This record gives sequence, C-alpha cells and structure tokens, in this order.
Amino acid sequence: MSASLILRPPQPADYTAWLPLWDAYNAFYGRHGALALPAAISQLAWQRFLDPAEPLHALLAWRGGQLLGLAHYVFHRNTLMAQHACYLQDLFTVPAARGQGVARQLIAAVLAEAQAAGSPSVYWHTRHDNAAARQLYDRVARDTGFVVYRHTF
Repeated sequence: MSASLILRPPQPADYTAWLPLWDAYNAFYGRHGALALPAAISQLAWQRFLDPAEPLHALLAWRGGQLLGLAHYVFHRNTLMAQHACYLQDLFTVPAARGQGVARQLIAAVLAEAQAAGSPSVYWHTRHDNAAARQLYDRVARDTGFVVYRHTF
C-alpha cells in the first residue's frame, strides 16, 4: 500500500480494467442471476461515462497501475429542489482493497464533484444486509430510513 491512490475519470483504454469490476459489482448484488449484464448494456454505460454531454459520470480508483474501485454517479432533476440531485448509483472495490479507505475516498470525491456542480446533497442506497458497506455509510452519511421498491417489466 505504499503507492498513493489516484482517483480519476475513466479513459477509453480503461474499459478492460473496468469491466471485471463492473461484472463483479453486478454479481454481488445478484443482478441477472450470477451472470454479467449483456455486453451491449455494459458498453452503453461505458460510452455514457466518456460522453461529456451525458449526466452519468464515473470515477476510478487506481493504485500502482491496478484498478481497485469504481464509483458511478448521475446528476438529475428533482421535484424538491432547483438544483440537480446527485445519485451515487454504483460503488465497488475489489475485495483485496476493502478496509483500506478506497470506498471512503471514492465517496469523498463524488461528494466534492456534487458540491462543485451545485448539488446540495448526494444520496445512494444499498441492500439492508450489506453490513460491511453500511458501517462505512453510517459514518459518512445519514440513513434516511427509506425502502426502495421496484417494478420491472
């Protein structure tokens, strides 16, 4: 852990390093069974991260040339405020990097990006049984008590 952590937006050549983390994140949450998202959806997400006209953004955490974590966030309109809300949609670190402050630094970077963009807050959700993540989240944010519902077609 001697090299410092570098947080930066993705570059086109980062796709092959990003994809295994993205697939692991989706597998962790059991999306699409144990299978990865369809390649076309992952490629679309990646292209959106690279498009400056898109409201979807990413930050990647690197140390010593190895990708250790990712954060995906989106700015969107909200009925409760004039400014855009910021939703931290995805946050993931490789298991070997957990407990080393990678997720905390990714969250801090997203908070800074949102503040710089004029958003008054950042929100996110996780599964109620994701105890390890919730220990961190409880230290950096407030649990709003909301439950997420989804109807899929």
